[in-house]
Amino acid sequence: MTPKTIAEKLRDMAGGLTRAERQLSDSILKNYPVSGLGSITKVAHAAEVSTPTVARLVQKLGFSGFPDFQANLRIELDEKISGPIAKRERWANDAPEGHVLNRFTEAVIDNISQSLGDIDTAKFDATCALLSDPNRKIFVVGGRVTRTLADYFFLHMQVIRKNVTHISSSSNAWPHYLLDIDEGDIVVIFDIRRYENSTLKLAEMAREKGAQIILFTDQWQSPIGQHTEFSFSSRIVVPSAWDSNVTCMLIAEIIIAQVQETFWGETKGRMEELETMFDKTRFFRKFS
Repeated sequence: MTPKTIAEKLRDMAGGLTRAERQLSDSILKNYPVSGLGSITKVAHAAEVSTPTVARLVQKLGFSGFPDFQANLRIELDEKISGPIAKRERWANDAPEGHVLNRFTEAVIDNISQSLGDIDTAKFDATCALLSDPNRKIFVVGGRVTRTLADYFFLHMQVIRKNVTHISSSSNAWPHYLLDIDEGDIVVIFDIRRYENSTLKLAEMAREKGAQIILFTDQWQSPIGQHTEFSFSSRIVVPSAWDSNVTCMLIAEIIIAQVQETFWGETKGRMEELETMFDKTRFFRKFS
């Protein structure tokens, strides 16, 4: 089982922290993991707490001391910015003897298990409720690789309900879409490591307009996470030079299924109309 990141541990233990420890935890998570890489004095000063508070929280996280805590943060930072070649070399040097079919599948199952276990069901339900609000327009966008996830999510949501827009992956076209975003609208963003600066800028500008952000990201958390409380972190590490998007796709599909059920009265009619158009254009092959 993949170890939890320090950020995940901090979120898990939030309810058992003192006021000063929660303040420190929020400060660390704000620009994670870089925010925890300064001296213990600087980390304490940034959070406006004492250095003993930093030492106590580090021990609660299970580390022997602040240097051990920072060593783990540096490992996470290295993983967070890893490119395909570095990722492939990391798992290849320690590859099990079993067949890749088994190794890859086991890693994916482990990713799914941990990711689903970390989901806050209340936030999941709130996310589905937002997407099911007919008074809110929905805009969907992905990055260089995650655009395929965004396209899949958009295709289904467009059938389910009205007012769904797929934002072009070309950043020079984004301002045109931002023109149509109103306060309370929803921007769904797919962003996994190595996080794209242009996607972050889009999120910041959408938030300035009063939009709600729904983020699909990885266990290290895209910096877009600081702009939303509706964030779903998927475990993505597998024995490959590429990250796996299986878990992210699964969570997205579950959300699609729930929104579909909420909208079913309207969705059924839209599906029937769509099928009629498919028949008229002979879009699909008929076997009878």
